[in-house]
Order: sequence, then structure tokens, then C-alpha cells
Amino acid sequence: MIETDPNTTQVMPDEDSSKRRQILEGARKVFMNLGFDGASMGEIARVAGVSKGTLYVYFSDKSRLFAAIVEDETVHRGTLNVQFDPARDAETMLREFGQAWIAVVCRPGGGSAIRTVMAIAERMPEVGHRYYDCVIEGTIGRLAAYLQARVEAKELFIDDCHLAASQFQMMCQATLFLPFIFQGAPAPPPHDVQRVVASAVRMFLAAYGTKR
Repeated sequence: MIETDPNTTQVMPDEDSSKRRQILEGARKVFMNLGFDGASMGEIARVAGVSKGTLYVYFSDKSRLFAAIVEDETVHRGTLNVQFDPARDAETMLREFGQAWIAVVCRPGGGSAIRTVMAIAERMPEVGHRYYDCVIEGTIGRLAAYLQARVEAKELFIDDCHLAASQFQMMCQATLFLPFIFQGAPAPPPHDVQRVVASAVRMFLAAYGTKR
């Protein structure tokens, strides 16, 4: 059972969803601006526009609130906007995947969430593990399953589809992700993303295409 602040207020069921969202949005701003250590429950309550008592009704401490933000980031903001169709040709599907993947990891504002997760993962490994499994490993697994389908269709020749999926994912990030995540450059413009992904597709098919 979650422990609450002595001055809590009762939450009505119909208020729960919108109030929780309000708290998460306020907390996200505070964590992104101040980091995990600099954030306080008092500041989060102020930015979210709720009392500390209301805040404690939903989250018993800062760690649980941060974990909830990572969960929200994972489920709602880390969603890859691409459908893997095993019948589609590899060149088209890989190009669409690469552009969608960069749109997720290099989206404006998204870098702050990734940096914060990376900074806290050593102290809260379950948070880092959850983010990695759902956003990174989950995406690799979906791409690997697609590649396996194209291997079976004789379009690709790959011994280890999981390794190949990881390689392609990293090739798409080349020159784009690291400058962005370390604040050396803003979110990459579409023409840069298209150029880098197109190069990644060519390299991938040169290595794994049956016509190589």
C-alpha cells in the first residue's frame, strides 16, 4: 500500500486520469530542467499546479514518480510509428524503419528524457532496464522478426537476425544520435535523416542482400 502525506485529499475516480496526467507533465518539466537530484516534491507540486497532499496521493516519493514518467515515456512517447509488414521488400521497409527510429530517439525534447534515464540508471537499474527493454530491445526484436521473414523469402541472407537488426539500428544513428544526445547539435533535419538512413540501407543490403 502506498504511504501518503498526512495532509492528503481523497481523489474521486473521474478526476484520477486527468490529475495524474497533470502531475506527470509537471514532474517531467522539473526533472528535465533540474535533473533527478535537483528535483523536489515541493517544486514538482508547484509546477504541476497541485498541492503536495494531492501529489502524495498519487506518488509516495520522487523515485516512484520518476519511474512513472519513464513508463509513460516508454509506452506513449517511445512508440515506433511504423508497421513491419513481412511481405514488403527490405529496401522500402528498412528505409521507413530507419526514419521512424530517428524520429523517436532524436525528437525535439526527447533527448532530455534519455539523458535523465541514463543518469539515474545506475541508482535505479529497474528504471533503466525497463526503458531499454521496451524502447531499445523491443524495437530490435520487431526488426529482427521482419528480417527473418525476408530471409525466409530468400531476399536476405542473414545468420543472426538479432545482430543484424542491432547493426542497422546503429547505422541509422550514425552522425545523428550522439551529437543530439550530447547537445552538440539540435534534432536533425529531415534531409539529414534521409541521407544517413539511405546510406545505412545501402550498406546493410550490400552485406546481407542475396544479390551482393
